[in-house]
This record gives sequence, C-alpha cells and structure tokens, in this order.
Amino acid sequence: MWADEAALDATQRRLDEWEASIADRVQRARALSARVSTLTGTAHNADRSVEVTVDSAGQLVDLRLDERIRQQSAARTARQVLATTRAAQADLLRRITTATTETLGDDDPAGPALLHSYRRRLTGQDAPDADR
Repeated sequence: MWADEAALDATQRRLDEWEASIADRVQRARALSARVSTLTGTAHNADRSVEVTVDSAGQLVDLRLDERIRQQSAARTARQVLATTRAAQADLLRRITTATTETLGDDDPAGPALLHSYRRRLTGQDAPDADR
C-alpha cells in the first residue's frame, strides 16, 4: 500500500482540503442564488413620468405611469416604457454583479460565467469584457 506514513497523511490532507473547498463553493453558490433571487432593478425616464421595476429574471413586475403620460402619443409612451425597462434591466445587472463579487469574490471562475449568462439574457450582449 503506502510506503510511508507521511505520504498517506499528505494525501489525506489534500483530499480533506479538496472536500472542504467543494463544500465552501457549494455554500457560496447557494448564498448567491438566494441573494440574486430577491434582487430587482428599477429605473425611470428623464422626466420621471415612467418608472419600471423588473424581477431577478429581468421580467416586468411593476410599471408606474404619471398622469402627464396622457399628454403624449401612445407611440412615445411605448418607446419610453421599453427604454425604461432596458434601463431597469441594466440596474438589475449592476446589482447582480455586485452581489456576485461580494459573495463569490474575484477569484471564483463561476462569477464571470454567471454574469456573462445574465448579461446575454438581459441585454443581448455576448461580450465577456463588459464584466470589467
């Protein structure tokens, strides 16, 4: 079997460290998942006549229109709602980026992969450099 006890001990220590590392990564991933699931993004247009909130998946969950909206065309209102929704999704992405960095740190390769996935879903951008 093992020629010397020191080699066996060293191997056991490496296995224990590896197991602890995996358990730590699982715990951090669960914490991040719980944290991200509660996040929302909110934005408003320049004159604050439109305010949009999106949930953690980037889906519209609240839309507030000021009475001033009635004084403009429906087409303009639609454009403002769409633009403000995109801004709310960008706000959500910023919040997810902060949560990911705070929870996983800068050295975990899962962080950039997760952010890339969210960016692609929320903005359609496929650029990995946008994390930085």
